[in-house]
Amino acid sequence: GAVGRLFSCTMTTEHVHTVPSGSTRFARAVRRHCPHCGGRPVFHHWLKMLPSCPTCGLRFDRGEPGYYLGAIWINLLLAESLSMAVIFTVIVRAWPTPPWDTLAWTAPLEALIAPFILFPFSKTLFLAFDMGIRPLAEKDFLA
Repeated sequence: GAVGRLFSCTMTTEHVHTVPSGSTRFARAVRRHCPHCGGRPVFHHWLKMLPSCPTCGLRFDRGEPGYYLGAIWINLLLAESLSMAVIFTVIVRAWPTPPWDTLAWTAPLEALIAPFILFPFSKTLFLAFDMGIRPLAEKDFLA
């Protein structure tokens, strides 16, 4: 039942029945797997997440409307950090004559593309983060 899944990393009995550590949750999230059990797939396609994990039944929205506002924040943070790192690296490596004309059109283009590339990662990373802040409850799993 859901209580067994709550304290199990997988559905098999040979594994230790514990909630996964933070590093395990984030490693699974970076691979776009379920942060709780490592199950997959968790996406229909790049921009559409399944409603729940097909392996452990974890509801990815945790039963709250607007749950993914945190994922949008993480997406913004990652995309802007990537943009700034790329721009900074190009300027430093090309100093004293950075390619300002090239940066003028590639930087905005990268800033538009990066959020789409990072979208699925931001959703699974936010779920992994939230699981560390708010421990899972029986209501977070399908009945």
